[in-house]
Amino acid sequence: MRWAAFLWEGASGRHGPGVSNLLLVVAAASSGGLVAYADSGSDAAVEKPQLPQRKKVIVLGTGWGGTTFLRNLDTRLYDVQVISPRNYFAFTPLLPSVTSGTVEPRSIVEPIRRILEKKGGEIKFWEAECFKIDPQNKKIHCRSNLGTNLDGNGEFLVDYDYLVVAVGARTNTFNTPGVVENCHFLKEVEDAQKIRRSVMDCFERASLPFLDEEERKKNLHFVVVGGGPTGVEFAASLHDFVTEDLSKLYPSIQHLVKISLIEAADHILTMFDKRITNFAEDKFGRDGIDVKTGYKVVKVSKDAITMQNPATGDISVPYGMAVWSTGIGTRPFIVEFMKQIGQGNRRVLATDEWLRVRECDGVYAIGDCATINQRRVMEDISEIFRVADKDKSGTLTVKEIQDVLDDIYVRYPQVQLYLKSKQMNGVADLVRSAKGDAEKESVELNIEEFKKALSLVDSQVKFLPATAQVASQQGQYLARCFNKMKDAEEHPEGPIRIRGEGRHRFLPFRYRHLGQFAPLGGEQTAAQLPGDWISIGHSTQWLWYSVYATKQISWRTRMLVVSDWTRRFIFGRDSSCI
Repeated sequence: MRWAAFLWEGASGRHGPGVSNLLLVVAAASSGGLVAYADSGSDAAVEKPQLPQRKKVIVLGTGWGGTTFLRNLDTRLYDVQVISPRNYFAFTPLLPSVTSGTVEPRSIVEPIRRILEKKGGEIKFWEAECFKIDPQNKKIHCRSNLGTNLDGNGEFLVDYDYLVVAVGARTNTFNTPGVVENCHFLKEVEDAQKIRRSVMDCFERASLPFLDEEERKKNLHFVVVGGGPTGVEFAASLHDFVTEDLSKLYPSIQHLVKISLIEAADHILTMFDKRITNFAEDKFGRDGIDVKTGYKVVKVSKDAITMQNPATGDISVPYGMAVWSTGIGTRPFIVEFMKQIGQGNRRVLATDEWLRVRECDGVYAIGDCATINQRRVMEDISEIFRVADKDKSGTLTVKEIQDVLDDIYVRYPQVQLYLKSKQMNGVADLVRSAKGDAEKESVELNIEEFKKALSLVDSQVKFLPATAQVASQQGQYLARCFNKMKDAEEHPEGPIRIRGEGRHRFLPFRYRHLGQFAPLGGEQTAAQLPGDWISIGHSTQWLWYSVYATKQISWRTRMLVVSDWTRRFIFGRDSSCI
């Protein structure tokens, strides 16, 4: 049965030092039991578990989520094992810079074994990929492509106590015919290297003496499908590469180069403020980048891309190289795992607010392969009413609602977002919206009126974007939870506690948006930062440089990236095809 309960009860010092006098317990049915969480600002000392046999934590993936989790995890508490098909961490936001030779591939990667070495302890790493998860027996099936085992198939089994799935996602082709066979993707370092070689091949091919002008135009037509941040940044980076470097090396054909950006929506960069969207479209127009909005690609052949528009119908366009950047898709073994646990109708894995995979014991998921299924207020509305109604009168006063509002904000952040969106100053405005009454303290709500007041709140539930920033924050949060686990605890939200005031053992995960950048070429970048601050221009490009240099995972990569930028300013981009 799906239910949730808020329990108020006085607590004494028997709970031990550092525990508030009163604790609040929140039970969420989706987790299959009661959960409790504590104030993240508490200075309470947490005893490190002294286990005779440490529990085994398996981490799948060495991307943003998995690597951040490992860097923040107290590995002395667990037997940690890492499994990934690549033995390095890649700073993926700089992949478009790799495609144009602005940054070298090795400058943005850090060997995962070097990261684990700095952690100390006996952390095992295997370069392999998981192809099946068995949640009933707590085992995962892995396969190594290195072919080092005796039986030749490279498969092995690993058991776990806790499994952290951080495998990211693959590019979503929407089953468009010909995409996999004919388009480049931009998800991995290897993808960026292939694109760089392909760009140079197009120029070298167009320079051959026996080609006519139409063939040269075809070879020098670069198509980018997808007007999101990655597609826009790649198009801008490619334009800079062509105009600043390749035009000097291929002067006889540089006038034939064409870059097209195809987007199915009405605008590019739809996740950004309209001011940035308009500036980007205007700038691309001035730069000669052909932005085609409202077009859906329906087929990709070896020589042409077919796109569809309601006004013009099907249009077939010849091209030399195409890059597909239209969103993310779920990895095949995650799809099979979702079917096993009853999530077969979902796009990605569903977790609760503590990043636990729903209906699955001991499995956590972070990053692009998962999304948080935020608990709805209306699912728990009766229990919220019952707990808030302290005097058991059957109605709630403004004061009674105010007393529990802070805890409601913690468990259901959409309530705070709803009040803000409706420009309500507090509970009194919420009550009046349900009652249509101008009175304040004397106004009381029965259960039906309380439901009416909060009926639209869940419309504010939002899904987190699939970005490195989200995955990194999730990895850091989950590591903090694991670091505070007790000997007998099976879940990072901690044991059941009784509370009246104060906070809980672990707050649910809350994403804090720190802003986003959109490099637009020509040493100009757009930034959308917290507080609705929009910055566009050359000064923002220098902010982009400093932020991306600071966010590098080590001093080695930081120095390499900065030296690559300096080399580009002095000597230009590297155009060698290696």
